[in-house]
Amino acid sequence: MFTPSQADVRRFFCSVYAKVLSGQPLDAIEKIASLWVAEHPEYHAEFADADAALERMYEVQAGVTNPFLHLSMHLSISEQCSIDQPQGIRQAVELLTARRNSLHHAHHEAMDCLGQMIWESQRAGSLPDGATYIACVQRRV
Repeated sequence: MFTPSQADVRRFFCSVYAKVLSGQPLDAIEKIASLWVAEHPEYHAEFADADAALERMYEVQAGVTNPFLHLSMHLSISEQCSIDQPQGIRQAVELLTARRNSLHHAHHEAMDCLGQMIWESQRAGSLPDGATYIACVQRRV
């Protein structure tokens, strides 16, 4: 299983942003990430300074969104949909996209469900429950 560190994730998104700006070629996962980076211009300053990104703390209690976590969740949902894992996520997100007339908005709703599933599995010390995750997304359709 691929388990990047917080620094790895931050370097990845900063690198993708730098490559896009300089016109460098992107590999497959970087291309997907670049689409989500483009959808979030409010985070571009964060991605432009890799050194600052490695040092910054994003406090949920202070109402500060972590752009690296946010884009990681977009990327996770994109990958889940591409392989339909957990089974049914592709259809659920497609239906939600049609209902909201926006893949971006559908992802944001699916993120709420993904985050809830991860939190519950960590709290319970159990494996993530894909069926509950899918059901949560389906309820939003």
